[in-house]
Amino acid sequence: MKNLMSDRNPRTSNRQLLTLFGIFLALVCLLLWGSIKLVDGLILLIPPELEQRLGALVIPPYERLAGSSPAQDTLNQLLNRLETKLPKQKNIDRNYRLLYIPDDTVNALALPGDTIIVYGGLIQQLESENELMMILGHELGHFAYRDHLRGIGRGLALQFVVAVFAGDGGGLVNVAAAIASNLSKAQFSRHQEAQADEFGLQLLVSHYGHAAGAADFFQRLARQSRLDIALLSTHPAPGDRSLTLTQTIAQRRYPIQERSPLPTTLKSDR
Repeated sequence: MKNLMSDRNPRTSNRQLLTLFGIFLALVCLLLWGSIKLVDGLILLIPPELEQRLGALVIPPYERLAGSSPAQDTLNQLLNRLETKLPKQKNIDRNYRLLYIPDDTVNALALPGDTIIVYGGLIQQLESENELMMILGHELGHFAYRDHLRGIGRGLALQFVVAVFAGDGGGLVNVAAAIASNLSKAQFSRHQEAQADEFGLQLLVSHYGHAAGAADFFQRLARQSRLDIALLSTHPAPGDRSLTLTQTIAQRRYPIQERSPLPTTLKSDR
């Protein structure tokens, strides 16, 4: 009798469990992928007015850190010069501005509300105006492709998938969704950065008439970094970015001329 009962209710094998888990994980990833694609499409429909309202919630802390300074005025003047080179379709209902934060952080970022944040640590690493304009053009590229909004939308997509499969719970579903999201985000971010670099290069050439300084900052950063590996990174390795820019410049036969020095107001802040 015991043997008969065991035959009628065979124990689930490890292989069957793995198969079920694989199917479940595939469903999670498929739903996440579909949600991200939907969000990416909807992002393009968000009007600038709504983005400005979102920026009003995000930007005030940065405004308090920035204050007012000659360096910030100079950076905004340079940004305005680049704006005149933007394609018309990328500059409709836009009002770009820059906030300069005198902090040692080596970074710049684009925030909702047409605002670029530049940290003092980044300025300290630059050796020419051309390098700076390349970075500002790069950030304008993020606005052109609405990358800053895509990041927010993808985070919401992840929360939606977790809510569908786990509700208030977490556990294995949260882990699986987080892994899928992080991998997708890393790949997408590298693509975003490459697009923004391309956009910044075009603005640089349009403004100066040549491509000098486009890759200089990334070349120095690559030499300073002990590790220059892009695998599963949210940004391409500096060496890869420098190589890609150098190859693009050569392929398009952009001229290389003399670099312009950094404005004195930025040098004095170093």
